[in-house]
Amino acid sequence: MPARIPNAGLSRRDLLKRTGGLAALAAFTAACGGNTGRPSSSGGGGGSKVTLSQWYHQYGEAGTKEAALKYAKAYTDSNVAVTWVPGDYGAKLASGLLSSNGPDVFESQLNVAMVKSGQVVPLDDILGDAKADFNPNDLKTNTVDGKLYGIKMIDDPQVFYYRKSMFSKAGIKPPETIDDLIAAAKTLTTDKVKGIFIGNDGGNICGGPALWSSGGQYLTDDNKPDFNNARAAQAFSKLHQFFADKSVLLGAPADWWDPGAFVQGLAAIQWTGLWAMPAIQKALGDDFGVFAYPKLDAQGKQALPSGGWTQFVSAKSANIDAAKKFVKWLWVDNAEDQEDWNLNYGFHIPPRKSLAAKATKLQTGAAAEVVKLNQDFGVVDRPAWTPKMATGFTDLLNNVIRKGADPTGELAKLDKTVNTELARLFG
Repeated sequence: MPARIPNAGLSRRDLLKRTGGLAALAAFTAACGGNTGRPSSSGGGGGSKVTLSQWYHQYGEAGTKEAALKYAKAYTDSNVAVTWVPGDYGAKLASGLLSSNGPDVFESQLNVAMVKSGQVVPLDDILGDAKADFNPNDLKTNTVDGKLYGIKMIDDPQVFYYRKSMFSKAGIKPPETIDDLIAAAKTLTTDKVKGIFIGNDGGNICGGPALWSSGGQYLTDDNKPDFNNARAAQAFSKLHQFFADKSVLLGAPADWWDPGAFVQGLAAIQWTGLWAMPAIQKALGDDFGVFAYPKLDAQGKQALPSGGWTQFVSAKSANIDAAKKFVKWLWVDNAEDQEDWNLNYGFHIPPRKSLAAKATKLQTGAAAEVVKLNQDFGVVDRPAWTPKMATGFTDLLNNVIRKGADPTGELAKLDKTVNTELARLFG
């Protein structure tokens, strides 16, 4: 299980929201934190270097902390003090961003509230010609009102993994539509193996992909709801079908982000992230393949979420220019360390297209297929999609998938919640 997921009760994408975007929302009301652990700065007087504080959440992938310290030590224009934040990173970041004793540079995910409350500064000026080399989705998810506020550090796409041998024995091909996937899961289900594992809650993690596969999205480019329609309702009803068919695995020893259920043969198909591929490959060799969430129908499209972490500069920093210069050095110019960070401790895609294209570990087999799927069908978070909206969406999925509620009525409730939030954010 990757430590980029600190709470098993949330989906990975919800979790990223709550450890990143939620920090910005909480900052509207949270009290200022006390000692955040930030070192004092020399302020640059007398020709001495400033000291920048860089915050990371506590990764569990071996070597990540040592790598972060190595990068900081290698930077010569400023002193960089790395703070490795254990526990509830989102809450601690929320307090830190309110205070001048918080981080100069930090990782999170962008939420429009971070911009409206003046917590982050635009970073357009540090990209230069490198902008064209970044995955367009990684720019899109970090842009508000035409300004770029964060530099993506890693891309974490999610896909379906399937056992080739089980598919071959059953005479099944990788599904092209969601109905194909429903039929495959039902066929592959036996008294010993379930056809599919999409999380112990029955499939909430696939709510976003289901919507996107119908052609819908959370919000349009001009921040209008784009889900309250018959096609989205149909897409969510398909998720209920796995539960109704009893082809979905429930109560696995570990949740969807851990490949244990798949490699132990508890399910023939599992939804999880690229980060799980090394463990799957070690256990199964070549007996697996990957595919994106299938399209709803001929009018739909394949889809997969492309999450990850992003680097920001705090507007409260006393050394904004120095902080921006460091971010440029590490996450724009320093290709060697970017590849090191993505592929030598975990298994992720570098946001720089040129790095993804040449990274040896991503050039062949299923890894190369995930890179292509991410480029063609990856969908990123909308900065205006708030935690309250995400909670409403989770409520919809719980009611539809497990309880068999009418998706049309649930979508109407969500539409009301989202429009109320949008009115709060944008007047």
